[in-house]
Amino acid sequence: MKQKATEYKRLLTVLVAAMAMVFALGLAGCGGNSSSSSDSGSADAAAADAITLIAADSTAPGSAGNQWQLAFKEALEADSNGAITVDYHGNGELGGDADTQTQLQANDIQIDVTQPATLVSFVPGFAVFDAHMVFATSTPEANDKVLNGDNAFSQGLQKSAEENNMHVLGWLQNGTFRQVTSNKNLATLDDFKGFQIRTMENNNHMAFWTALGAEPTPLAFAEVYISLQNGTVEGQENATDTSVGNSFQEVQKYLALTNHVLYANVMLVSKGCWDSLSADQQALLEQACKEATAKVAPTLGQLDQDSRKTMTDAGMEIIEYGDDFFKAVQENADVQKLNDSIDEQSGGLLTILKDEIAKANA
Repeated sequence: MKQKATEYKRLLTVLVAAMAMVFALGLAGCGGNSSSSSDSGSADAAAADAITLIAADSTAPGSAGNQWQLAFKEALEADSNGAITVDYHGNGELGGDADTQTQLQANDIQIDVTQPATLVSFVPGFAVFDAHMVFATSTPEANDKVLNGDNAFSQGLQKSAEENNMHVLGWLQNGTFRQVTSNKNLATLDDFKGFQIRTMENNNHMAFWTALGAEPTPLAFAEVYISLQNGTVEGQENATDTSVGNSFQEVQKYLALTNHVLYANVMLVSKGCWDSLSADQQALLEQACKEATAKVAPTLGQLDQDSRKTMTDAGMEIIEYGDDFFKAVQENADVQKLNDSIDEQSGGLLTILKDEIAKANA
């Protein structure tokens, strides 16, 4: 028995050491090198530098974020002639947004796609996207100049991301928005008073709905469907394709076109991975992201319309608002106070964002 115990301890020690080595290697770079160090000097350079990037997200199958990741994987593997491969895990396979972002910071995964609101607790600068109605009058083309161009806003946001072990690779949007689904008829602004809405666990989002008189309840996304079904909450807010991807049309009566937050996805790279890449490899990732964006962005408008049709075909009613509604929200004293706070939280990025949007739309 004593001998068996000794052998077991020795085996356990070896296993723990091996796991520690794997973890350390994961932090040091961008995944495994698939070639042998004994290859001759004439071996193909791309093969010698072959790496695998682990990509993950919690996007629903068929959603914009999911399509973007798949298009990025296809483009990167093709552009690198197979020297860089992507091991993609979507639909929350490796955990929710907080899980994948924690893994990204630790370089346990290398690529993540998410919406900016989920990042605020990890990167303070992303609080700028919690300001509501900022993009309401901006064109998709102007948005792209601001988000994917080289300007004071994109530089400031990148600095905030890199200070927190993330690197922004690119943005996906096409002028569509997060909307509200509800079992309460939200015909007027007054109807939002007492409205029980599920939100992310994001203090700025909760403060916005509270400013309108609603009662925000943060719930894990996996709990939303059953909570809508059993009446724990009356509604939720998301892009239409996300709502359809999670079958909310089965348990909701109304789609309220509140246009409160720009529907944008951001693609992030672990900074530990990014810094370990050569300039050529970094360029390949940037190019693949641009190709994926060019492929998916034009489909977002149609995806939004198709999602709305799926909802109405399921019996949901669409509620639309006039300019008076949006003006009243923007002039709400508590909303203005919240936006001042967001500007402070983001290190002044909201002021810079507004300036860049104005220039891009001029």
